[in-house]
Amino acid sequence: MKTSKNYLLGLLTLIMVFNYVDRVALGLLLQDIKVALSLSDTQLGLLTGIAFAAFYATMGIPIARCADRGNRVAIVSITVALWSATVALCSVARSFTELLFLRMGVAIGEAGCHPPAFSLISDYFNRGERPRAVARYMLGWPLALLAGFFAGGWLNEIYGWRATFVILGLPGLVLAAVAALTLKEPRRVVGAKRASSQSASQEPVPLIAVLRTLGANPAYRNLLCAFSLSYYFGNGILQWLPVFFVRSHGLSSGVLGTWFAMVYGFGTLFGTWLGGELASRYAANNERAQLAAVAILYLLMAFLGAGVYIAPNYHLAFLMLIFSAIGSAVVIGPMFAATQALVPAQMRAMSIAIVLFFSNLIGLGFGPLTVGALSDALRPLIGDQSLRIALLVMCPGYVWCAWHLWRASRAISGSLSETTTNHASIESAT
Repeated sequence: MKTSKNYLLGLLTLIMVFNYVDRVALGLLLQDIKVALSLSDTQLGLLTGIAFAAFYATMGIPIARCADRGNRVAIVSITVALWSATVALCSVARSFTELLFLRMGVAIGEAGCHPPAFSLISDYFNRGERPRAVARYMLGWPLALLAGFFAGGWLNEIYGWRATFVILGLPGLVLAAVAALTLKEPRRVVGAKRASSQSASQEPVPLIAVLRTLGANPAYRNLLCAFSLSYYFGNGILQWLPVFFVRSHGLSSGVLGTWFAMVYGFGTLFGTWLGGELASRYAANNERAQLAAVAILYLLMAFLGAGVYIAPNYHLAFLMLIFSAIGSAVVIGPMFAATQALVPAQMRAMSIAIVLFFSNLIGLGFGPLTVGALSDALRPLIGDQSLRIALLVMCPGYVWCAWHLWRASRAISGSLSETTTNHASIESAT
């Protein structure tokens, strides 16, 4: 079981890398796409925001329902193949409309990554192990930052944005085949004690009952608000950061990709690992302490983020950015693990899908669009510095996130009492 669960975790993490890598690289390609297709900042915001997020968020719900009842490995394999093919096809777009529809296709495929993956991981790792396991799975995000920024920046500079989409999309087709051939759905494997003990005795829960259960949980509600707000401010900022450094500091895409790979790639990689290790080692089974610490980190990120945009040179800006990147990554494992601890096993994929639905619809959907529209609105007044001010305006939003996380930390002990018994019975069977 140890080898199989580590292999599962490793492969799902690699799949997650490619789930995000094209979105990371897209930020470096925006300026060239803007010039090639004659787009405005608002159109770029639509392209990276609501047009993608609406499909990504909406499709996550039916996919999660299937994941809670069906073959999660098949779902992962099919959706990986779908998003990889459509990423490669973005290379042939000749207009804003064509690229818009292709990004919608990417979104539908990428919606199938997290819900089944989190459900599978929660089958194999108990409550105390989960923050570490989830953090290691979420290392896919910083690895995507590392690969996306470095490879995307230099591929764009050497080959152009169209070839970059092809090169980033094709490896996912190989991963889809590997997942289909080597992963086994635990619910269908005789002798897989953990999976059978979870699935054999549990009937699928009606959607309305799932929504009622989650809606009545105050800790989950506040976590949902915190996720949504952090995605809104975080995605709004991150998607436009490369453009900011190009416009305000004159960096090329290759140089910028290298800097971002080091700052966001290694910084987020270290922070994600550190958050999972600290939570599992010093606050195992103590989600209250984990979320209180996360709330404090969000307060610090509001100040660190603002420092990036008022720094007089890009060296100081990147110094501030690396501390912000580490802090934003430390929170990942504890926050996602808390959502899994709050619900029975047969609701885990849906609990993640609902978080991702609101987070991506609000955050990924309107965050980049807000920054782009604000930048366009400010341009007549302050010219080329409009994007800098638009990004600066977003930074205080992290204080709002911290408030919801603090409320979640106060409520989570009571919310856990009803689900602890279910977790204990499942884990004792293994």
